[in-house]
Amino acid sequence: MKRNYYIMSDGILKRKENTVYFVNKEGKKPLPINKIYSIYAYGSLTFSSQVVHLLAKEGIPIHFFNYYGFYDGSFYPRETLLSGDLLIKQAEHYLDHEKRMVIAKKFVEGAAQNMGKVLSYYRIENTIGDTMGDLAGCGAITEVMNVEGRMRAAYYTHMDEILPDGFKMEGRSRRPPENMVNALISFGNSLLYSTVLSEIYNTQLNPTISYLHEPSERRYSLALDLSEIFKPILVDRLIFYLVNKRMLSEDDFEQDINYCLLNDKGRKIFLKEYDERLKKTIKHRELNRKVSYRRLIRLEAYKLIKHLLDSKEYKPFVMWW
Repeated sequence: MKRNYYIMSDGILKRKENTVYFVNKEGKKPLPINKIYSIYAYGSLTFSSQVVHLLAKEGIPIHFFNYYGFYDGSFYPRETLLSGDLLIKQAEHYLDHEKRMVIAKKFVEGAAQNMGKVLSYYRIENTIGDTMGDLAGCGAITEVMNVEGRMRAAYYTHMDEILPDGFKMEGRSRRPPENMVNALISFGNSLLYSTVLSEIYNTQLNPTISYLHEPSERRYSLALDLSEIFKPILVDRLIFYLVNKRMLSEDDFEQDINYCLLNDKGRKIFLKEYDERLKKTIKHRELNRKVSYRRLIRLEAYKLIKHLLDSKEYKPFVMWW
């Protein structure tokens, strides 16, 4: 079975036949090409064109993160799952205002319902529904984004009710995050974005054409759209688990006057548990079989494809447990 590889230190990727080796001061570690799903690089990485050729041939992306743990960019192999019909439909649903609004609202609905599920799990009154009522009356994407922002702000105000003393959010701060909870959210969201991008790569969707977030020359905005649905499931619940189980402490962070970041030890703990969560399986209601959390993301992309091709109306994934 293929798996993700997380590179935490500076080093070099070298190739020998069909094996890639990660070489650093600690030694040489083989990465068998048929075992790699994606590579996540949190250190400075040097590699040759031979390595790039092999990774491209096998369809293996590399996601790069900067010193702060924020997503920097990806080596995105040449797409092999191409569909002209789907590309036209994808663009059509973006250019047609009404069609775009339908999809954008669905993403927000899915995110809101999953946030509500998280609050219900912790027996906290769901106040997000008060804002959800405004979604139907939205006539522009900016208005939809405003509703989404207000819902997430309301959701974040409840985080301090779930987290123990010493780990308090005290409002959302980004780039850089100002405290430990914000550091965990920023780190997790960047990680999820790259995970979603890997799943989109394995479909015929174009990752630069999006509906909730504006397409941009410098980002894969469709990954941002789909990430909204899975943030409460894969990032927020993991943060609550790690903190409440005391798997993370203040010693796992690097703090200064203006910022707070996970240190190497903290990142390793987060990445290990995140990877375990991606591999965790649940019984899918419609498919009537077990699927992994990572597979759920791919299935969400497939559902969007069916909607774009007028095969089946898109309904966002919502936790039922």
